[in-house]
Amino acid sequence: MTLTAETMPNEPGYLLLVDDDRPFLIRLARAMESRGFEIQTADSVADALTLVNSKPPRYAVVDMRLGDGNGLDVIEAIQKSNPDARTLMLTGYGNITTAVTAVKLGAIDYLAKPADADDIYAALMNEGEKKAAPPENPMSADRVRWEHIQRVYELCDRNVSETARRLNMHRRTLQRILAKRAPR
Repeated sequence: MTLTAETMPNEPGYLLLVDDDRPFLIRLARAMESRGFEIQTADSVADALTLVNSKPPRYAVVDMRLGDGNGLDVIEAIQKSNPDARTLMLTGYGNITTAVTAVKLGAIDYLAKPADADDIYAALMNEGEKKAAPPENPMSADRVRWEHIQRVYELCDRNVSETARRLNMHRRTLQRILAKRAPR
């Protein structure tokens, strides 16, 4: 079933929230419900795909990493069932590659956690007439570097030697970086 702009409910409408962080999901659902949305929640890719197939959402906020897969699969399914849906990718593991992929699959924006309900609402309702405001607290250069290293590490199936080779970095240096906490 494909919805069009004519067959969609009035704004704000049906919102699908997909996140495996249960407390965050509950808080966000309450905040969005108070803004007039009809809310459905899912904490896995499988649950989200079931909801998308039964009732395609008008809006969606999807976490990147879920326990049983990747939020990009959910975004792709939403766009297939409802090309006019406004989907937002939300993640604690932001990087340029996944942001570009999410936008190519149909996401209208990509926000890094922690994002508050006001930021999410503004991104969902922004029709593109004005540019989004720059982030109040952008990631530091050290954090961007750390995120890139983590992404390559994950793509190499957490193999330190392969990751070090691909990053053109000494293995011991990489091990020290991986042992530290993420920079702010």
